[in-house]
Amino acid sequence: MEAGIFFPVTPILWSSSLKCTLCPVRRSFPRIIRASSLNSQASYRGPKPSTDWVAEWVSKNNDAVRSLPIYVGGISLLVVLFNRAVSGIAPVADASSSQSRADLLTLGLAVTNVLTGLVWLSIRPKSITPVNPQGVECERICSSLPDLVTSELLWVWKSLSEVTCCRSLVVVYDGMCIFQVGFAAESAEGDGEAEHVEASKLMQGSLYKGILKSQAQSYLANLSLYPGKSELPFLPSNTQAVILQPLGEKGIAIIGGNTIRGFTTSDQAWISLVGEKLDATLLKYSNNLQPAAKLSSRGD
Repeated sequence: MEAGIFFPVTPILWSSSLKCTLCPVRRSFPRIIRASSLNSQASYRGPKPSTDWVAEWVSKNNDAVRSLPIYVGGISLLVVLFNRAVSGIAPVADASSSQSRADLLTLGLAVTNVLTGLVWLSIRPKSITPVNPQGVECERICSSLPDLVTSELLWVWKSLSEVTCCRSLVVVYDGMCIFQVGFAAESAEGDGEAEHVEASKLMQGSLYKGILKSQAQSYLANLSLYPGKSELPFLPSNTQAVILQPLGEKGIAIIGGNTIRGFTTSDQAWISLVGEKLDATLLKYSNNLQPAAKLSSRGD
């Protein structure tokens, strides 16, 4: 019994006629589609973002909405008093009368509305505006870093300063400050120079130890409310917000902003990714690090 049948393999000779027959050239197919070739007048048919008309109206008429409970409560008081006057009921409240009990309940609700409106008018959210950092501008960087690492650090600073409210950036890695740029507090000597970052003192503080222990980003949205502000004397005195981003287990990036709660959720997520990338780059050259040297320092 045969297990299978083997057919002889005959080689196929290649010819130009066969090439044209099997592989016809489709010259009519466009290889590049330009955006200008599309119909610019076509309307968007995808899902459109929903609009909360109530919230939009309230934001545009904030003062009127805050005063609304006062008007409602005042009108309610006048209506109850008018009803009491024309209904023929004795002006003195009688506990046995259902009408008197209803009027007392209505008066209580009206007074509550008036008080609510007064509270809404007296309590207003504090306007948040960016501030001008009080300090000097500086640019210090580790002289032994390769050009690749230097350019990446400068790219991080330029991106943060242009996209977010970042005005100060300090990178402490492997026990030393390798990068300090942006605004910094003025030196205590009063010579117009920026305050140096004492890495050894910073590493002994609770902020540094807590960040390395948790390996998670810490966002101090209102720096003035945190006692740990004293551990960052090299930042401008009016720094509004700070992000502490761990760089693996060997360093930390300190990002100072000029606006309270100025860093959004997207900014924080992006800074976390940048920190991971920066840690991977610095880890390759950690054996050649030296303390940051001053490149330039300009008075505010």
